Amino acid sequence: MTELPKTFDPAAIETRWYAHWEEKGLFRPERPDAQPYTIVNPPPNVTGSLHIGHALDNTLQDIMIRYERLRGKDALWVVGTDHAGIATQMVVERQMNARGEKRTDYTRDEFVAKVWDWKAESGGTITGQLRRLGCSMDWSREQFTMDPHFSKAVVKVFVELYHRKDADGNPAPLLYRDKRLVNWDPHFRSAISDLEVETKETQGGFWRFKYPLADGVRLADGADHIVVATTRPETMLADMAVAVHPDDPRYQSVIGKEILQPITGRRLRIVGDDYADPELGSGAVKITPGHDFNDFEVGKRAGIAAGQMLNMFDADARVVQPKQYALKVVMVADQGGTSDDVAGAIPRRFIGLDRFDARKAVVEEMKVLGFLVPHVTKNKEGEEVAADFEPRVIQTPFGDRSGVVIEPWLTDQWYVDAAQLAVAPMQAVRDGRIEIVPKSWEKTFFNWMENIQPWCVSRQLWWGHRIPVWYGKDVSASGSVPITGRGPEVWKPFVAENGAFASDLAQAHYAEIFGTEVEVEIVNDAAAVGLMDWVELGEDHPPRIRLWRDEDVLDTWFSSALWPFGTLGWPEGAMEKPLPFRGGVGVGAIDQAQDLGHAPTPDPSPEGEGSNSLVSRHYPNDLLISGFDILFFWDARMAMQGMEFMGDVPWRKLYLHGLVRAADGQKMSKSKGNVVDPLGLIDKFGADALRFFMAAMESQGRDVKMDEKRVEGYRNFATKLWNAARFLQSNGVKASTSHEAPAAHLPVNRWIIAETVATVQAIDSALADLRFDAAANAIYHFVWDQFCDWYIELTKGAMDDESRAVAGWAFDQILVMLHPFMPFITEELWHLTGARANELIVAQWPQALAAVDSEAQAEIDWLIRLVSAIRTARTELNVPPGAKLPMVVSDGSEETHRRLDRQGAALARLGRIESLTFGEAPTGGAAQIVVDEATFILPLEGVIDIAAEKARLAKALAAAQKERDALGGRLSNPSFVEKAKPEAVAKAREDHGEKTAEAERLQAALDRLG
Repeated sequence: MTELPKTFDPAAIETRWYAHWEEKGLFRPERPDAQPYTIVNPPPNVTGSLHIGHALDNTLQDIMIRYERLRGKDALWVVGTDHAGIATQMVVERQMNARGEKRTDYTRDEFVAKVWDWKAESGGTITGQLRRLGCSMDWSREQFTMDPHFSKAVVKVFVELYHRKDADGNPAPLLYRDKRLVNWDPHFRSAISDLEVETKETQGGFWRFKYPLADGVRLADGADHIVVATTRPETMLADMAVAVHPDDPRYQSVIGKEILQPITGRRLRIVGDDYADPELGSGAVKITPGHDFNDFEVGKRAGIAAGQMLNMFDADARVVQPKQYALKVVMVADQGGTSDDVAGAIPRRFIGLDRFDARKAVVEEMKVLGFLVPHVTKNKEGEEVAADFEPRVIQTPFGDRSGVVIEPWLTDQWYVDAAQLAVAPMQAVRDGRIEIVPKSWEKTFFNWMENIQPWCVSRQLWWGHRIPVWYGKDVSASGSVPITGRGPEVWKPFVAENGAFASDLAQAHYAEIFGTEVEVEIVNDAAAVGLMDWVELGEDHPPRIRLWRDEDVLDTWFSSALWPFGTLGWPEGAMEKPLPFRGGVGVGAIDQAQDLGHAPTPDPSPEGEGSNSLVSRHYPNDLLISGFDILFFWDARMAMQGMEFMGDVPWRKLYLHGLVRAADGQKMSKSKGNVVDPLGLIDKFGADALRFFMAAMESQGRDVKMDEKRVEGYRNFATKLWNAARFLQSNGVKASTSHEAPAAHLPVNRWIIAETVATVQAIDSALADLRFDAAANAIYHFVWDQFCDWYIELTKGAMDDESRAVAGWAFDQILVMLHPFMPFITEELWHLTGARANELIVAQWPQALAAVDSEAQAEIDWLIRLVSAIRTARTELNVPPGAKLPMVVSDGSEETHRRLDRQGAALARLGRIESLTFGEAPTGGAAQIVVDEATFILPLEGVIDIAAEKARLAKALAAAQKERDALGGRLSNPSFVEKAKPEAVAKAREDHGEKTAEAERLQAALDRLG
């Protein structure tokens, strides 16, 4: 047994022990016959670094995985990182820009190779930081969503969703291509998910314009126009309707009539739709279905198909001619005209303008034409002042990574039929196969799932899983080839796991059309192929068909949705046809990294040949721990894909924790300057202290308020544990040799055994319900209060062999119980306090089976209550710390007398009692303490100035009552509670509670003096 250093230094032990655990493979001990227990880690972005939310999420997971490992289970914590399409491409492009390079200076394959190089050099930052936190993940199976085996799963899922059939064998695809509005990021020139959109308040305007009625139509009041209002004037260039409420009497007579868009001259239909609010503005709304999500739905209800909707922006959010007018403009141009000569087309003066420049130009033109309705207000002098617009605070969507305003953009994308996939997970939650904790989140889950929209899964990036779709020219049965431009309506998609399979599908398709065998070629550079060269018909050779591959990649959430089973090696044997060699011609030249194994990967199933054994053993997972903010973006999608492809739930229990907020309750953000770096806290207080803080503060349904003082407090807790170990060591206490509790006769030893058992039971019960705060508080109070403060005090100076054996056993149980929360200090003490057969990380969890001696528990609890009351009275009455007092016991029962007989020595030492007698209370000032039926009197004459003490207490009591009542008055005032800031109300309630408790304490002290 090594002598413990005097001070506890976290930094000295954390790196050493983590390396030891990992090198010895202790994060996944060989337990093939044990019950499996599985958690998959929400994969952090490969570009990321540890933030305080990661610290909370991973601490909770590690507590559960260490706990179940100690309970003897085959505990697998799957770890890995997400390729994070946009974020990673942005990082690499930023580095290239710093060198004066652009992505487009390279081919796609060359750029992707550079991303892999970056990943090899810099992509492991967060995994090292997770190690610093103490996360006991199975690093031998570390995953990456772009690993070949995982990419294989992604491709398989895409292909199978597209080729789904119903029970009768008819096509019933769950994945399809469609033209819809998306969140478009002009910086990345890509669609992005809702999660990647950050809404901010910006200073904008509300413009009002006159739209003249066509064909001499007038409103009931005689007006020849309708006033519409908008926050985005530039989009009027793509207006397709004006909506009014069908019951609005002002406009009922003109529903179905036409109105003129002043700049383009386009004739728009007036439609009746409930979206128009008669109480808002003029009650009339201009409808631009190609550039507003609400307008898109109005347009569909009005019978405008998505393919007919006007799109006035290109990928850079610059004004272009909508394709519906482009051909007419070209034909007019051939005759010497311009778009100005085409009715309904966007005038050429706007073409090429940035959207915000277009806004200014549109407003100015409408003003010149006399169609701008000025916003009139009065100045301080009461004079009317006209302005072009009404200033408004606008909720504006920004790309969270690009920082540019997001544009609702009409484009062709790939979509998953989320509504169909959502049915099975909803039923699983209803019937209990998936338990959501806290249960209060179920309502939110159902509300979102029941109203789920199609899931856009394509992204216009180079880094990511390339969409496994190849396109061939859509030819008619007669063999004629359309000559219109490239677009989804003139291209036939072939969805397959690789280019070879796509070629097979294309050969079968075109052979049926042409009635003969065809030749199929996959081209790498689609842009270099002429419009008429996609299909070659000739008498001297079979028809030749060229295919080009979809240039988009899949949404990162699509691949991470497969995490619970893709990380276990699924699918084994999905590709029956060998993949072509990378680097050759044809297919090999254009298939991307995920098809061909660009990067090396570990064997996905080290447990045996193939991966089915790993999947069958560890799927479904037991638990998923996740922030509530990704419930729909990741959790729900895992449930959809898991149930669709595995036929079972992905995990049996879903725990949703809150956010970590600043100490004042505000959300952390860099702009506010209130972000807390968990690594800085680890440097300052140690990983154990931060972990325990996270667990103790994690209360179901509530956010965690960051409090560095609390973290410091748990660092002090670790120090107290360390000092307790040093005390035990100095008193000859050694490591226990038995998992079972030793025999004990002394009440104090029987008591600590019972308290140990009760703590094990409390932790087991709390973690079964995922009450991390309850589990942490149970072990905290047992260690600090029962063991360190009372057991050590009660046995100090009386440490016989029995007490040494019990103390060693109880301390061992403490180390095991505390290990999931504070792994480093507990492992260190486990080895410093004795020779061990195994590391603590793979020790045996305490069994709550020891006989509980309720009589001993009651006796020591009584002693603790009595000593605590004596100490409180001495403190409150300013009794000198060194003064020993006589004690008189009145009205004590026989049981009290027997307890005093057994515990008299301990009472005298801990309560500084000089003598103990039984009888009536003596005359004169005395403190009276009631414990159960007995009264314990401490004579104070000559020890303190009783009159002065009464006066002091009375004065302090009056002050506390006054502050209490003042705070109570504020809190009973509805105006204060409703109008004050929430943090001010919370502070007032906290202060009121403190003053109430202080008044009660002072009153009790006065009462004791009689």
